[in-house]
Amino acid sequence: MSTEFLRIENLHAWYGESHILHGVNLTVNEGEVVTLLGRNGAGRTTTLRAIVGLTGSRKGAIRIKGIETIQMAPHKVAHQGVGYCPEERGIFASLTAEENLMLPPTLAPGGMSIAEIYAMFPNLQERSASPGTRLSGGEQQMLAVARILRTGARLLLLDEISEGLAPVIVQKLAEMIVMLKSKGYTIVLVEQNFRFAAPLADRFYVMEHGSIVKEFAQAELTNNMGMLQEYLGV
Repeated sequence: MSTEFLRIENLHAWYGESHILHGVNLTVNEGEVVTLLGRNGAGRTTTLRAIVGLTGSRKGAIRIKGIETIQMAPHKVAHQGVGYCPEERGIFASLTAEENLMLPPTLAPGGMSIAEIYAMFPNLQERSASPGTRLSGGEQQMLAVARILRTGARLLLLDEISEGLAPVIVQKLAEMIVMLKSKGYTIVLVEQNFRFAAPLADRFYVMEHGSIVKEFAQAELTNNMGMLQEYLGV
């Protein structure tokens, strides 16, 4: 029997006067990789931001391991074991790779040690003394994910982590997700790169105009390719 890690019910979210999410419903089970698919502007990134409390106003229900978090401040949500890796990565240019890694506080027990992170990301160990500005796009992306793993977060919200990266780096990121899943992490991916996301996900949600329009499992992917062509142009 799967244990539910995240449940979202009738979630609405706004940026100022702009009503972006219109009654989103989704669940993510512990240890699952779930991918949100949709065109730009469909509401996928806003869904991730709403989970961690970074939109303007929001209403509905967001339960993390059964705890209602819709009224919580972002730092309180993080303490529920949630790590958010935004598309812009947020690497501090003037700090070394290792200093960037050491920045986040411990939010929950079980965070990875520096040694464990370097075992998973050998590139980061080689570049540990390099300033953030000297890291390649792929190294910055690995660092952004690794920084979350230090905090003890077990639910990882990853926004467009493959964007703009060379295929060899995208493959490394795919291997990273498989490895994190094997360690019991729960992952929600927002991805424009369908070829990257498709083999990784246990389940898919398709978003359009701030709502979920379809949900299906990995085993149903082939049967849904026509629908995905219509919504995503894949």
